[in-house]
Amino acid sequence: MKRFVIFAAILFALLIAGRFVVWPRVNPAGSDTDGALTLYGNVEIRQVELAFRVSGRLEAVNFEEGDAISAGDEIASLDTAPLRDAVTQARAEASVRQAELARLKAGSRSQEIDRARARVEELEATVLAAQQVFDRQANLLKQGFATQQVVDTARAALDTAEKRLVAGQKELALVQIGPRAEEIAASVAGVEAAEASVAQAELRLDDTILRAPSDGVLLARVREPGSIINAGTPVATLALTRPVWVRAYVDETDLGIVAPGKLAQVFTDSAPDRAYSGQVGFVSPVAEFTPRTVQTPDLRTDLVYQVRIIVDTPDSGLRQGMPATVKLSRSAPAE
Repeated sequence: MKRFVIFAAILFALLIAGRFVVWPRVNPAGSDTDGALTLYGNVEIRQVELAFRVSGRLEAVNFEEGDAISAGDEIASLDTAPLRDAVTQARAEASVRQAELARLKAGSRSQEIDRARARVEELEATVLAAQQVFDRQANLLKQGFATQQVVDTARAALDTAEKRLVAGQKELALVQIGPRAEEIAASVAGVEAAEASVAQAELRLDDTILRAPSDGVLLARVREPGSIINAGTPVATLALTRPVWVRAYVDETDLGIVAPGKLAQVFTDSAPDRAYSGQVGFVSPVAEFTPRTVQTPDLRTDLVYQVRIIVDTPDSGLRQGMPATVKLSRSAPAE
């Protein structure tokens, strides 16, 4: 019995000694016994709320939650019937404007000029006839065979015919000259406005397709087919594949060895033997108190600086919010 007690005591002592030999110790400053600087933080992944730029009825959502998405994939679509009609109407209006401009640029047709000239000749004949009637009635008045009223009536008819002739001559001149530059310029502006309306209608029609802006994973289907969607209303949530980084914090005493571009290794609790390579992408210029979510062995009231470590080759092993450990060499960063 005495031998057993002695053996147990020796075994217990060996176990205690082995703990200090095998297990690495982390000092309060965050450095391992191998001299590396150790930081603690969480994995961050950017998320995008996908929404349409136009309103309408949601027609289809083409992916399920958890599906891998490639940039340009059609995530969802709206009913296109109302916007197709708008495109058709805009194109018809543009065609009318273009036809009017073409007519103005072509000028007056020969048939129009001939018609205006014939009208002038007709009015000239009318004036000549009215002049003859007036002259005859004036002579009869002198001879006492006509009244003053008859002469006045003939004079009024002659004046009316002459005015119509002047108007006809002006119309002929305008037809021969053709449209003015101002009219053509106004028509050109009308065509440009109509074409802009067509482009806007076509863009709105294209916006009925919701495409992925980048590679990622669909996190949530926020709306389902049949829903009436307002412009800007989120339809799905996408977690981007890149960039992936770890948000960690460094003490002021270690700030001099952490700089953008410095190489780092990232470890997670789920795969402690897997090292993700990365580099420091950002060091905050403003100090803050250590967040409670960060697993640090130091006091949480210490002032620290936020550091962002960009992971070079992220994969599905890194997930949003996952605790992570970052190791950096204590060598001074290159200038």
